[in-house]
Amino acid sequence: MLSPILVKSILNKHKKRDSWFLDDYSMNPYSSCSFNCLYCYIRGSRYGENLADKLSIKSNAVELLNKQLLFRVKKRQYGIIALSSATDPYLPVEKDQQLTRQCLEIILKHRFPVIIITKSTLVLRDVDLLKRIDEQAILPEDLKKSLKRGAIISFSLSTLDEKISDKLEAGAPKPAERLETLLKMKEQGFLAGVNAIPTLPYLSDSDEQLRAVIKKAKDYRADYILVGGLTLFGSGPADSRTLYYKMLEKNFPELLTKYKQLYRIFFFPPKKYIEDLAKRVKGFCKEYQIRNSIIAE
Repeated sequence: MLSPILVKSILNKHKKRDSWFLDDYSMNPYSSCSFNCLYCYIRGSRYGENLADKLSIKSNAVELLNKQLLFRVKKRQYGIIALSSATDPYLPVEKDQQLTRQCLEIILKHRFPVIIITKSTLVLRDVDLLKRIDEQAILPEDLKKSLKRGAIISFSLSTLDEKISDKLEAGAPKPAERLETLLKMKEQGFLAGVNAIPTLPYLSDSDEQLRAVIKKAKDYRADYILVGGLTLFGSGPADSRTLYYKMLEKNFPELLTKYKQLYRIFFFPPKKYIEDLAKRVKGFCKEYQIRNSIIAE
């Protein structure tokens, strides 16, 4: 059930630009997420639970966004806005609510650039608005030469295997649908790519699996692919670590001990694992001639 809520702020200013997604700001028109992915970093984190039955619409989002962006325009604080950092901007309810679209209209009005991070095919509905943002946005000075685009479209994947994705992200469109949508956005002329985030230890992080997802991104004309590890927060009944471990116990019991060893201290894998993953990804991206960053490093 979708509940309306009033919020005090809709636009979040980062202390520094995100090194991966290049966003200076983030905003979430909705609270919680009906895609309900078991691994979602929102579960158990300081941002709260990510449960479909708590899905809310920020009913004053458009008014607040207009006010907050106007303030930033007066200060000439242009920067990339991420939609969204804590939920998907194109949830099924967006088809009727059109809150993300209304927010994009405000973003266009004030000429801010955006990065859309989604698993949804519904982003195709807003091609008209996104094209105008792409052409008219004012970029931060230090990105004008390297980026030259006002809209970036990123599609999230954790695995290409539908048997696994059905267990972890049953509420989201199939991986193949996301790739087809990526191709359609490329055909419309957008800067678009893949977020292989989170890549799942022992389920989608082997050399063969990494090569496959990087090759698939290239085949679907992605400009880049970003690959990142899995975070598992919390120990409560609705937290990502608890739910993910239950999924492993039911479907991949042979991996449970390995995961508990990998995540024995922190909510993220050890530094050695992250460095090894990054090294392999860099090599495979070079092999398939695709960037592993949004802009050339």
